[in-house]
Amino acid sequence: MQLGRDIVRTAAWLRHQLTAWNTGGEGIHSPYLFHWVRHCLYDNNRYYAFEWIEKQRSAMMRSPKVLDVKDYGTGRSRSSLRRIRDIAAGSLEKRRNAQILFRLVSFLGDRQWNGNRNKPLNIIELGTSLGITTAYLSSPSSANRVLTLEGSGELIKVAQDNWKQLNLNNIVPVPGNINDTLLPALRQLGQIDLAFIDANHTEEATLRYWETIISFVHKKSVLVIDDIHWSRQMERAWNTIRNDRRVTCTMDLYDMGLVFFDPSYLRRHFRLRV
Repeated sequence: MQLGRDIVRTAAWLRHQLTAWNTGGEGIHSPYLFHWVRHCLYDNNRYYAFEWIEKQRSAMMRSPKVLDVKDYGTGRSRSSLRRIRDIAAGSLEKRRNAQILFRLVSFLGDRQWNGNRNKPLNIIELGTSLGITTAYLSSPSSANRVLTLEGSGELIKVAQDNWKQLNLNNIVPVPGNINDTLLPALRQLGQIDLAFIDANHTEEATLRYWETIISFVHKKSVLVIDDIHWSRQMERAWNTIRNDRRVTCTMDLYDMGLVFFDPSYLRRHFRLRV
């Protein structure tokens, strides 16, 4: 099974390298999306929060502490003893991708590009793990509201310690099986501005999350799906979402896919190299 996933990922990576653009925004006609690609996706500046969050990541990479982790992320509910440093090595979002999410949150809160909005963002994350990506999602503004869903209570405890170290107070963890907690969490938030899916990596679960979340989006919402080329199941789920009539534009960054809903955008599907 692992060999099959490795083959899928390798083939997808080669295909992406051959077909993806690195245009800096050229060819993207929507001013909104052009600005996002040119000034956010390809922005290499390091922001104030990055150093502190990466210090917490490094601490997780060194930690020998053992947790009894309940894991739903592979499609099977199971409990196992795992060292924090092993979880960090295998499960944490890559630094580059997490920092793209930070920039995306900053962009969504930019009044210039979002109808002079002057209200906090509602953000939901499916799959907290050790809370490093959550920290990136919550750091752009303490006014934003971040709900993060995680099946393992042990992981949530570690994540909360990390957020405390980073002085992040706008995160609400939601423990329990995401199948049970997602809809109540969405109802608690109301309309969402950003959803990040990094939970159960099966086609069925990903599409179930999608159908639940889409009832709570508005035209400027963005949905981000992690590991879209992790397996054939995830690729099928991504293609189903990409071709959904409610979607106007998608961006395949290989590691993750971005979904946009604004009907004013030309219906296009981009592969971008970052």
